[in-house]
Amino acid sequence: MEAIRASQEIIITTHRSPDGDALGSSLALYHFLRRQGKRTRVIVPNPFPHFLRWMEGSNEVEVYEYNPPAGQRILTSADLIFCLDFNLFKRAEPMALPLEESPAKKVLIDHHPFPGEGFDITISHPEIASTCELLFRFLKQAGAYPNLTKAEAECIYCGMMTDTGGFTFNSSDPEIYEIISLLLRKGIDKDEIYANVFHNYSESRFRLLGFMLSQRMEIYPELHSALLYLSREDQAQFVFNKGDTEGFANFPLSIKGIIFSTFIREEDGLVKLSFRSRQSFPSNEFAAEFFNGGGHLNAAGGEFYGSFEEALELYAQGLKQYEEKIKKAFNPF
Repeated sequence: MEAIRASQEIIITTHRSPDGDALGSSLALYHFLRRQGKRTRVIVPNPFPHFLRWMEGSNEVEVYEYNPPAGQRILTSADLIFCLDFNLFKRAEPMALPLEESPAKKVLIDHHPFPGEGFDITISHPEIASTCELLFRFLKQAGAYPNLTKAEAECIYCGMMTDTGGFTFNSSDPEIYEIISLLLRKGIDKDEIYANVFHNYSESRFRLLGFMLSQRMEIYPELHSALLYLSREDQAQFVFNKGDTEGFANFPLSIKGIIFSTFIREEDGLVKLSFRSRQSFPSNEFAAEFFNGGGHLNAAGGEFYGSFEEALELYAQGLKQYEEKIKKAFNPF
């Protein structure tokens, strides 16, 4: 709190392709700091999905990718920068370098393992399910809960909900539900928040999903694994919007016997990967070893700078290499 009191120009930022936890924590902190009378702005590397735009303040978020020179000026002018929901500067591409080089004091608040260097203050707790939960704990310990607004509570709940798949994984800590109780006391409607996020997709998303499940899904029953994949050509057949593939990696985990699911999607200049697992299989280890990624035991992500075909081949090699770990982790109940 001392760093906040000493600062005049505060910037909040997060990782590339902001999700509910990234944007929720950023906006919750944004509203809190504005109430303290601090000049505060939120800047994100690239656009975020439309189903997160219901959160108050989302229309005020700056997108670095739209105007990099202006984004560099924003980062340079700050005297305090909060880095939320990422542990390495490279996760904030394309603004990683100006962010790292900014003379501002940098505060990391994150729940991913192995935080990197370059932060002046590090609040890192990988055992916490979401950055929004971590932010709530920070604010409550600072005595800020009594004045927490409904808008701030909604943003925090959104991040907690989305980063646990609607509280279906990484959410067995009883304190999570104590926090939810405290957020409900601020007047949030958890059912409405769920609908805003999960009942707000486009028709094209479902057509894309149907195509992928019927034409672009591979099942490896002996390895208890599944692969979903979409090339740029696949996506071009549909009216594809930012965020339309959110949650795709989760679907194969509904198949009996599958404990490891991978979704591979080709973007401009890189290939994005999402990993989900059940039981004790470490999806984050797989992501880190083969795809420069990381995350949590049952939810992780990665990137590959090569061709789409090379990414698929590397995945196949990794799956073979992890065969024993997958079989060992599988519990048929």
